[in-house]
Amino acid sequence: MNDIYPLGLRVRDRLVVVVGGGPVAARRTRGLLDAGARVRVVSPVVVDELADAAAAGTIEHTDRAYRAGDLEGAWLVHTATGVPAVDRAVAAEAERTQTFCVVAADADAATAWVPASTSLPAADARASDGSGPDPSAADVVVSVHAGRDPRRAARLRDAVAAALTSGELPLRRVRAVGGDGSDGGRAGRVALVGGGPGDPGLLTGRGRRLLASADVVVVDRLAPRDVLTALADDVEVIDVGKTAGNHPVPQERINELLVEHARAGRDVVRLKGGDPYVFGRGGEELTACRAAGLDVEVVPGVTSAVSVPAAVGIPVTHRGVAAGFSVLTAHEALDAVPGGPEHTLVLLMGVTRLAATATALVAAGRPADTPVAVVEDGYGPRQRATVGTLADIAARAAAADVQPPAVTVIGDVVRLSPAWAAHTAATEGVSPS
Repeated sequence: MNDIYPLGLRVRDRLVVVVGGGPVAARRTRGLLDAGARVRVVSPVVVDELADAAAAGTIEHTDRAYRAGDLEGAWLVHTATGVPAVDRAVAAEAERTQTFCVVAADADAATAWVPASTSLPAADARASDGSGPDPSAADVVVSVHAGRDPRRAARLRDAVAAALTSGELPLRRVRAVGGDGSDGGRAGRVALVGGGPGDPGLLTGRGRRLLASADVVVVDRLAPRDVLTALADDVEVIDVGKTAGNHPVPQERINELLVEHARAGRDVVRLKGGDPYVFGRGGEELTACRAAGLDVEVVPGVTSAVSVPAAVGIPVTHRGVAAGFSVLTAHEALDAVPGGPEHTLVLLMGVTRLAATATALVAAGRPADTPVAVVEDGYGPRQRATVGTLADIAARAAAADVQPPAVTVIGDVVRLSPAWAAHTAATEGVSPS
């Protein structure tokens, strides 16, 4: 392989001749058409895929066996006839006409080889209707030669493609879009990325890939901050984290930051904890960016309302126990919450108002012995579940010095957790089973 010089060929609107009409020829033709080539297939018999393409005018079909002179005007030729003598004749003519030739059945007779390859759409490429990523907008192409061992090459290609798709490899542009140092007048894009409850492993693959392509990251306090360590040194990270009663960067300014950086041609990721649309004010940020004429993508995240209870063994629904659940903040009016203990209530941002919340729920008709769990720092180093009932959870939480961030779960599903089993055993003076 030392005599191979890897390169990419721009074949758009250039003639490529494919000799042969079987499945291999069809596969080669498909790739060439994807690259925009003008394809002429020379074969007396072709598979249905090629026949359909010829009937549709997508390819030119020369309906006969190969003859000398068929390569005239071709920039590249692929031969895959299955007849060694014909493939050798094609390769010989290609050599005389100084046309690179791929010989499917005999790599040693070829002057070009098709690597195992895959393409990855640009992280910022959008479908024409704005509905999502545009799979046709190839931004990164991975091609692998592996000592003319196609299966080995395919495995290596797939491994690299998986790492690119997951965001494990750097995808951020280094050269400006214009290629001459200019940005080509391109506006940046904004992605509102839900980071999940804080564990980097619960960040979606799409979110990781957008982070790997970002020029600016505007990050919340409860976002998975460990992923920031993998960013390049020149990626600007703007901390807009909020704590209870302390909002050093007001929401209006956050909106402005997203717009300002995107208008300057930068790709911006707004990295949030949980899901952007579950008390994340993602809707406000989306509105602000769209009002500025910017392209915005929203990447859902694993909401802490479901994931944090799950981390300590509490399902928010369970057959025969709870058929539904509601998610609120402790700042909301609680007298209209549906159901009793069989309808799970999940409260976010409610530690400081826990006593008032419990009192309000009892006053609204929930039994005082309804189980409650307060789960601190879900998936973090301080993860802990404190359990009790509406009658005593405030006192128990105070005694345990419960601190935010925490998710409060109210309803009979709490009884399914290991923490409740331990609580019951301690209360009754028996060992938990």
